[in-house]
Amino acid sequence: MTDIPHSAPADPLPPERLAERLMEVFALVGPLYRRVQRKIEQDNAARGVTAGVRAVLDLLHTHGDLTVPQLGRLQSVSRQFAQRMTNEAAARDWVTTTPNPAHQRSPLIRLTPAGRATIEAITTREKAMLAELPGDLTDAEVDACLRVLGRLVDGFAEIEQGPGGP
Repeated sequence: MTDIPHSAPADPLPPERLAERLMEVFALVGPLYRRVQRKIEQDNAARGVTAGVRAVLDLLHTHGDLTVPQLGRLQSVSRQFAQRMTNEAAARDWVTTTPNPAHQRSPLIRLTPAGRATIEAITTREKAMLAELPGDLTDAEVDACLRVLGRLVDGFAEIEQGPGGP
């Protein structure tokens, strides 16, 4: 690490220091993401819920009815992958399709009662697991973490969309 003077806590970091600090965030986010994905897969294997299907169920639970392209965009995955995950969920009767008045060729994907019960059971179990983690974090610390991660997501949106937007 280079010897860059530390800023006061409320001052924005100079670009080179910000880059170093964000690299520290990435060094933690990658392994955390992989561990969480493995844990989700392990915990939900008996139910037949992969991480991809869980993500589809969660998005529908959070946002309501969505099209497959919308599911793909929200997850930053290809439309084909979102379609496969939707098909897996449909095979288990966790989702169904309904006509989309806004677009004839792209039906809306909707949670079934079984799908709603499945994602609610999963999130209840996950919240219980998270509640067992050391509890010395404050709301302000979590807010700061969300702000940083949100900025990173926004900052890399152009890479995902390509130059010129969606």
